[in-house]
Amino acid sequence: MSLHADATAVLTGWDPPDAAQAELREHYLKYLAGHEDGMWRSSRPEHLTASALVVDPSAPRVLLTLHGVVNRWLQLGGHCEPGDTTLSTAALREATEESGLTGLRIDPQPLQLSRHEITAGGCRGTFHLDVQFRVTAAAGTTYVVSEESHDLAWFGVEDLPADLDHAVSDLVRRAYA
Repeated sequence: MSLHADATAVLTGWDPPDAAQAELREHYLKYLAGHEDGMWRSSRPEHLTASALVVDPSAPRVLLTLHGVVNRWLQLGGHCEPGDTTLSTAALREATEESGLTGLRIDPQPLQLSRHEITAGGCRGTFHLDVQFRVTAAAGTTYVVSEESHDLAWFGVEDLPADLDHAVSDLVRRAYA
């Protein structure tokens, strides 16, 4: 099965938690139906991406990255690559690459969808159709800040950065609902 087919199957089988998420799912599916290249960063005006909210199994906290281009605290994630076979493994790969954490476990069902315009970097002027997953860190592992980040940090769900984007706040809320 291709990554495109996997994304279509995952989104088709996903039960959105509310009407807004159902509307986004339909938008993603329509885009995929009309764009065979919809999984790749070269697809315009939109393309799917995969991200991971890394949660700590021992405490209600999440690992966020101070993104190197956007300079805001975000969940880990990014573009799909040719070696990715599923959306969830793309999100898991991104989380591992960006955090250095080992032993991560991913819930294969999306937690949330987020469509957002890219205003910086090589994809400026496009929209990311982000499929966001919950990833659980292994106890006792230590993260490493990658070249893509200014910083990484654990934040308690009640102590998130003040200027956190509402989509990331919603993602955290859904992860702990």
